[in-house]
Amino acid sequence: MEEALARISCTTDIADLADCTLVIEAVTEQLPVKRTILLKLEETVAPDAIIASNTSTIPITEIAAAAEFPQRVVGMHFFNPAPVMKLVEVTRALQTGSATLERVKHIAQQIGKTVVVSEDSAGFIVNRLLLPMVNEAVFLLSAGVATKEDIDNAMKLGAAHPMGPLALADLIGLDVCLSIMETLHGDTGDPKYRPAPLLRRYVQAGTLGRKTGEGFFVYTSEPR
Repeated sequence: MEEALARISCTTDIADLADCTLVIEAVTEQLPVKRTILLKLEETVAPDAIIASNTSTIPITEIAAAAEFPQRVVGMHFFNPAPVMKLVEVTRALQTGSATLERVKHIAQQIGKTVVVSEDSAGFIVNRLLLPMVNEAVFLLSAGVATKEDIDNAMKLGAAHPMGPLALADLIGLDVCLSIMETLHGDTGDPKYRPAPLLRRYVQAGTLGRKTGEGFFVYTSEPR
């Protein structure tokens, strides 16, 4: 543990990243914020440094469009919790260079991850499949089709999911789930990605899941 901690440095000064050859941005899921960070990073790091985004759904092409050197911008999506989950979803923007893509694939494999590559589309692979399922679970709950416990147990025991979709939403953060669905809906224009109104209400109420202590379930030390 001591050796690992000795290799970690914390800073709030972006200038301290000047010598980095790979920077992974993991800020809030808002395109203007990500573009602002990207521009600051370009002013700081070397021209051949890779700037990756850990975005879960925003098209990398939109993020890279703000860059002076968009060929070195790429998606590198880790899953929560990152030390445990084996997958890294690498996304190539229209502007991403082939050398950039190969370098981040190699780095992810070096740290023991399995890489899947997605062409640039909102939600990429995992969230394009996963979040509509979570959203539909919220629709089921709001329609009174089943209780939240029965919805989650049905998917755990009937589909062999490690956790139910509503508990998963609480883990991800209901605000993040809403942002992902809004991005999918806006990018595709397909009504099947319309966010469940109940999901929006929970976010408006500030009950965002585990991080606030309450979402679809209430959390103390254990979910109720």
